[in-house]
Amino acid sequence: MTIRNPWRSTWLPASILCLCLVGCGPGDQLHVTAIQLGRSLNADNTVSSFTSRFAPNDAVYVSVLTTAGSGTIGVRWTYGTRVVGEAKKPVSLRDTAATEFRLQSAARFPPGDYGVEVFVDGQSAGKRTFAVEQTR
Repeated sequence: MTIRNPWRSTWLPASILCLCLVGCGPGDQLHVTAIQLGRSLNADNTVSSFTSRFAPNDAVYVSVLTTAGSGTIGVRWTYGTRVVGEAKKPVSLRDTAATEFRLQSAARFPPGDYGVEVFVDGQSAGKRTFAVEQTR
């Protein structure tokens, strides 16, 4: 007489289902599809008007468009070689989406060359350069 373990017959299908769920959707790593730079955002966090020229009192937005997945998106803002800001946002997305970051100065930005580098889980995903120009 053989005694059957009821857990044995359900363990394999349940394990396969769990592996399939883990391998799909937000468990995947994020991939950057675009980096947008501008002065304002749309409701979906994409940049509404692209530019790489800013006035000293403008807010600077970077929008990071990614595929579905999970991870941490970070940005590092620079003025010349000096880091002037850093931020990170953990995200878990079921669809493509845009994650926004803003750089703003209460005391106005000095004119010059700036940059923003985007990171996904600590790995560089791209850079954008921009300039702040003296208003006339």
